[in-house]
Amino acid sequence: MVQIPKTSAPPPPAQRSVPTSADVARLAGVSRATVSYVLNNTSAVRISEPTRRRVHQAAEELGYVPHAAARSLRAGHSRMVLMPAPDVPVGPLYSQFFNELQWALSRLEYTVVQYGGLGLRGDEAARAWAELRPVAVLAPGGGLGPRGVSVLKRSGARAVVTLGPERIEGAHALLMDHQEVGRSVGAHLLARRYRRVGVLVPEDPGLEIFSRPRLEGVRQALTGTDATVTEVPLAYDEKAAADLAGRWRSLGLDAVFAYNDEFAMLLMRALQDEGVGIPDETAVVGADDLMLGRLLRPRLSTVHIELPSGEELAELVDRAVREPSAEPEARVVLGAEVVHRESS
Repeated sequence: MVQIPKTSAPPPPAQRSVPTSADVARLAGVSRATVSYVLNNTSAVRISEPTRRRVHQAAEELGYVPHAAARSLRAGHSRMVLMPAPDVPVGPLYSQFFNELQWALSRLEYTVVQYGGLGLRGDEAARAWAELRPVAVLAPGGGLGPRGVSVLKRSGARAVVTLGPERIEGAHALLMDHQEVGRSVGAHLLARRYRRVGVLVPEDPGLEIFSRPRLEGVRQALTGTDATVTEVPLAYDEKAAADLAGRWRSLGLDAVFAYNDEFAMLLMRALQDEGVGIPDETAVVGADDLMLGRLLRPRLSTVHIELPSGEELAELVDRAVREPSAEPEARVVLGAEVVHRESS
């Protein structure tokens, strides 16, 4: 019998020690306080640009990053701002807004975490968010109620900010009046002498918080006139748009507010494929003022929507975190203005 000699197992690879701010300070030739000032973007202390470069180069060479938990202990609270991911398609305009907001919050030394709890709504969502102990929560859309706000505050959230159509007790509110979007389109079409107006309503139920107020806004603008409003459901799907275009002439509409630019492009292409003239037979108006709308032929009339700057909202969050007992603010932040082009 051949005996296989026993061999000892190879030693585990030596673990490298985690770099510290003291290591960065030694390599850069500065104090630990200077490292903290530079890497935390502290504006209250003037640090020369060459020193900043040395600190950043040393941190990169060592693989050092600041410790968020330690920073939270020094501040007495976390620096995490939680932003629940929208569970509906919000489009390029709102995506750009949220990106600007995250950048502005990071400049104020907050860590922005996007929470992807698909299917969570209302108080159930608030409890899930509270488990992460954020210092602030920015909740887009509807669904969050006073009880959910209370849960978040009892878990340590100093600021809860909602972006939606109405105020929620205990929360700062950025009110988005989407009825004004519809009113502006209704007034535009009325002034252009269109009288049989269709309003496209997306079939995605998550978009109702935007689409229903826009429909109501058109109705308000045309109330007391000889114009009529017809609700036109549509899924964001090429086949659905083609089916609608195939029976378009039977609806007897001379204009349509297509909810937003993306739905307007979908419908315009289907109508043109069906031989429906735009605007000769049907005028089309979108919303959001996307660049692609200017590239269409005919160029798309739209609503330019003015959202608050990310920097402005980040300052509101920071102020609310620093003054958690202050009375919640509420402000209307959505402006709407029709941009008239060839499609209407």
